[in-house]
Amino acid sequence: MAGLRVVDHPVMARAVTELRAAETSRAAFRSALADASSMLAYEALRDLPVREVEVETPLERTTGSTPAPVMVIAVLRAGLGMVDGFLRFVPDAAIGHLGMRRNEQTLQPEDYYESLPEGVERSTVFVVDPMLATGGSATAALHRMRRAGATDLRLVCLVCAPEGVATVQAAHPDVPILAAVQDRGLDERGYIRPGLGDAGDRLFGTD
Repeated sequence: MAGLRVVDHPVMARAVTELRAAETSRAAFRSALADASSMLAYEALRDLPVREVEVETPLERTTGSTPAPVMVIAVLRAGLGMVDGFLRFVPDAAIGHLGMRRNEQTLQPEDYYESLPEGVERSTVFVVDPMLATGGSATAALHRMRRAGATDLRLVCLVCAPEGVATVQAAHPDVPILAAVQDRGLDERGYIRPGLGDAGDRLFGTD
């Protein structure tokens, strides 16, 4: 079902608290992001379509299930930090990349890269990006995936702002959004408050 779903769990809250703290080291930030991404992936995959398979146990033949094809699309750069969380549960998932940077004057996304595996139209596609702020990049990423043939789209983020959620829902009302936390809102520069700073900079050690 489309809409925003926030993961309410004390272990997730602990990871988000560590990610928020300015004194968290780069190594600890990466570890906390990995933990949070794994929890988000587990929840995001909850209603993944499955197909039945026949298996032979040591005692008899029975029916099991296996997930339908999964594709994870990382919005560069920071989305890279969320990919391993999905691969922990679906190690054969296909991985794609969309490069977008935010124009700091207009706050609009600018495309600079695209690499998508085959089979988009046959996969459940998870677009991952830690921060859903204005919603511009997420909306553009979902548009690009629709143009590529995706029909089953999901958006997974760590921290979202109400403004970004509203933007995505207006443009893509059928796309579910999963987040670890929804923050208060955006400041005059379009940054999430209280937020956790620039996830890409903290992940990769850039300014």
